[in-house]
Amino acid sequence: MKKIAVIYWSGTGNTEAMAQAVCEGAKAAGADAALLPVSAVSAADALGYDALALGCPAMGSEQLEETEFEPFFTALEPSLNGRPLAIFGSYSWAEGQWMQDWQLRCQAAGAALCADGLAVYDAPDADALEQCRALGAKLAG
Repeated sequence: MKKIAVIYWSGTGNTEAMAQAVCEGAKAAGADAALLPVSAVSAADALGYDALALGCPAMGSEQLEETEFEPFFTALEPSLNGRPLAIFGSYSWAEGQWMQDWQLRCQAAGAALCADGLAVYDAPDADALEQCRALGAKLAG
C-alpha cells in the first residue's frame, strides 16, 4: 500500500478543502493517505512517505505562502528527484502564474509529477473537488 502525505497551507480554507478531496481520492484508490497542515510536518518527515501531494494557494504577487510553505518547500526541493508528486492550490486574482512557476520548479528538481498542477479559481465547487479526488487517485495509482 502506497503511503501518501497530503501537505497543505490554507489561509481561507479553499486549499484545505482541496487537500481534503485529494486525500479522499488517494484513500479511495487504496493508498494510506495522511492529511497534514504544513505547520505539522518537516521536510525530513515528508521524505518518509512514498508520494507527496502539496497544496498552497497563490499569495502576494503570485508566489507560494512565504512564512511556512515556501521554507518547507525550499527544504524539500533538493530531495524531489524521482519522487512521485502532485501539486494543487487556489487563487483569487491574476492568471494562476504561480502554479506554472511552481510546476517548473518541481520539474527542475526532478520530481515525478503525476499530472499538471491543479489550480482552482476561488472556492472549489463540486467539479473542482472531483478533480482533486481524481488527482489523489492518480498519485496513488
